[in-house]
Amino acid sequence: MLALSRKKGEALVINNNVEISILEIRGEQVKIGITAPKEVPVYRKELYVQIQEANKEAMNNDAVEGLKNLFG
Repeated sequence: MLALSRKKGEALVINNNVEISILEIRGEQVKIGITAPKEVPVYRKELYVQIQEANKEAMNNDAVEGLKNLFG
C-alpha cells in the first residue's frame, strides 16, 4: 500500500485519468472528490464488498438451480 500525505486543495492522479482531490478536512473526517471517466466504476469499499458477496451468492444459486434443472 502506498501512503501519501495531502492537504486541503491537493490531489493525486491514478493511471493518468483518475484524480482524487482533498476537498475538506474536519476533525477526523476527510471529504474527497473523485474525477474519473464514466466507464471507471467508483464505489465505497463497504458497498463494493456487498456487491461482490451478492454476485457470488447469485452465481452459486444459479449454478445449483441449473444443475437441478439439468439432472431433474
